[in-house]
Amino acid sequence: MNIFISNLNYNTVESELQALFENYGEVESAKIITDRETGRSRGFGFVEMPENEDALKAIEELNQKEFKQKVLNVSEARPKEQKPRSFGGNGGGGGYNRGGNDRRRDW
Repeated sequence: MNIFISNLNYNTVESELQALFENYGEVESAKIITDRETGRSRGFGFVEMPENEDALKAIEELNQKEFKQKVLNVSEARPKEQKPRSFGGNGGGGGYNRGGNDRRRDW
């Protein structure tokens, strides 16, 4: 089961996250999401546990518990939504003459 964890302390490293969840069973992976440009933690991550029973126990026990001075939000991860991609064309462009200069002149 893939588990979503938010409100992580920005100083948390993946090995600490993995160790926290290993208290409840086997952990396949632990990943903290980082900013592409700065490499800093974005404050959330994912843990993959192969046994659903262990994962559900971890979610129940760790949700709303303090870890490294932050109260965690822990839940089953939802699949990433696929957003429709627009590459220009007839995707709602328009906007001609929207300068906002709609004053009438009395000449």
